[in-house]
Amino acid sequence: MYLRNVKNLQNKGLDFVVDKLTNSIENAVTNEVFDTEIRRLTIENSKQIKKSDWIFDWHKELKDTTKEVYKLTTVNNNDVIQGLLSIEDKQDHVFMHLIESSKFNKGKSKIYLGVAGNLVAFACKMSFELKYDGVVSFIAKSKLIKHYEQTLGAKLFGGNRMFIDTKEALILIYKYFKNFKP
Repeated sequence: MYLRNVKNLQNKGLDFVVDKLTNSIENAVTNEVFDTEIRRLTIENSKQIKKSDWIFDWHKELKDTTKEVYKLTTVNNNDVIQGLLSIEDKQDHVFMHLIESSKFNKGKSKIYLGVAGNLVAFACKMSFELKYDGVVSFIAKSKLIKHYEQTLGAKLFGGNRMFIDTKEALILIYKYFKNFKP
C-alpha cells in the first residue's frame, strides 16, 4: 500500500482510546445498545458544538475546507453529539486528523462505550465508498501505538504514522455497519 503525502502531514498524533468494539454504542452501566447515525457537521449547524465540551477546536476544523467533520449521535437523539471525527480525502486513502468522544463519554464515568470504534469504522467505510479499499491513515501518539495495533488492527507505517488496511477495515465496518457492501 502506498500513502502519498505522508511526510507532509501536520498532526501531533491522535490520542483516543478504543474502549470496546461494540455493535453500535453501548451504555457502560446497563449494556443497552443504541443505534447510531453519523452525519456531516457543517459551519451552519456548528452551534451544536460548545467549545467547553471538547478538547479540540472543532470550529477550526469546520473552517478548513480540506477536511470534513462528522458527528456521531444516537438515532433517537440527533441533538446530543456522542463523538466527532475530522477526515481528509488524500486521493488514495482517508486520513483521520482528529477523533474525540464527548466529555461524558470519557474516563471511568463515561456513559457510552464504542464511540471511538464507531467513528474509525465510519472512516474506513468512507474509504471504501471513495474506492480506496478501506485504507485509513493517522498519526498516533507514541504511547497508543500498541493499543491501536491490538484494538483496530492498525499497522505502523513509519514513525508514529499508522494505517488500517483493507482486511482490518472490513472487520471494523461489519461490526458497526452490518449491511455494508464493498
